[in-house]
Amino acid sequence: MRIVYVVTRSDSIGGAHVHVHDLAVALRAAGHQTIVLSGQRGPFGEELAAEGIPHYPLRHLVRPILPWRDAAALWEIRTYLKWLRPDLVSAHSSKAGWLCRVIGAELGIPVLFTAHGWSFTTGVPAVKARLYRWVERLTACFADRIVTVSEYDHQLALRHHVVPAAKLVTVHNGMPDIPARLRARPDRSPPRLVTIARLEPQKDHATLLRALAQLQSMAWQLDVIGDGPLRSQTAALAADLGIGHRVRLLGARRDVAERLAQCELFALISNWEGFPRSILEAMRAGLPVVASDVGGVRESVVDGDTGFVVPRHDVAAVRDRIAALLSDPSLRVRLGAAGRRRYESHFTFEHMLDRTLAVYSAVARRPIAVPSRAPVEVEPSPRPALETRPAWGPPAQAIAEHQSAQP
Repeated sequence: MRIVYVVTRSDSIGGAHVHVHDLAVALRAAGHQTIVLSGQRGPFGEELAAEGIPHYPLRHLVRPILPWRDAAALWEIRTYLKWLRPDLVSAHSSKAGWLCRVIGAELGIPVLFTAHGWSFTTGVPAVKARLYRWVERLTACFADRIVTVSEYDHQLALRHHVVPAAKLVTVHNGMPDIPARLRARPDRSPPRLVTIARLEPQKDHATLLRALAQLQSMAWQLDVIGDGPLRSQTAALAADLGIGHRVRLLGARRDVAERLAQCELFALISNWEGFPRSILEAMRAGLPVVASDVGGVRESVVDGDTGFVVPRHDVAAVRDRIAALLSDPSLRVRLGAAGRRRYESHFTFEHMLDRTLAVYSAVARRPIAVPSRAPVEVEPSPRPALETRPAWGPPAQAIAEHQSAQP
């Protein structure tokens, strides 16, 4: 099969990007053709290039709703899909999902949309949430199937009458395993906490920092992995709280597994979530987790067994749960080991892949080969000739470059 993945952004790497990357690589290894379109250029494209996955940046596809640019992005995506003629389009993130559903219906290409947390979920500002619900209802009819990455989001879509039940399916995220040498040792002291979260309004670094500021009598350090527009504000808050010397803002990292292995406790304090992959990374490493009770977090973190789930914006609850873990190495070990077992039984990449391929098969109405463990060399099939159309923007240039490189 030829599968085209479409993601709204390339300038940062989040859960949706890792999800697409892992699927594209695995399916390519099984002999399928996987191609990625994404808005702009950035580190995501570089990661795909390193794996040999064809990637085409879209100049006009951006996250904000901007009618003129969205119309141009619609034309860009349509141009590529008419040229590539995929058997299936898999869209990720809201904007890409809206546009691809409309184009797929026009071109007769099956479209699957994966919602990595609804843009109208609890915690999103009310005006934005109403707008996003309206757009989702408008475009839901064009999708062949809509995947939610948590049961929470599945039920949220039904409760708001956004998607017909027959089109919805839940497939929890899954992560490839790591070598044993990258397992954490939560019993070490002094403990180092780590959080993986972009510095943007979705995440609630302020609550985490305020909780830690009340634990200055205890030994701890905090590593913050992630970057974003609130970086300077986060650094300033840590300094104002008197804990700036204990907080390291590490920015976006490509060695996350190695960083987790050096820590003893993971925290994800958020305003809203879908089904956070960072929690799965922490559980995979064997770290105990403290996370906000938002989105599908309770579907991964079992409160009191693999970690602790705390109410949103509750500084005291975050403080108390972290304090319990900081003061008790045996508790960290017990919860971390339970988290690792839960990862192995529910959230491996193989679990996710099997369920994803079942959805692909249903949408494409054909069986799909299960990936082998060894890479398979794939000969590129001839590209169809591009129909005559206005030659503007990146699609025409990229297609011309591709065709000139063919033997």
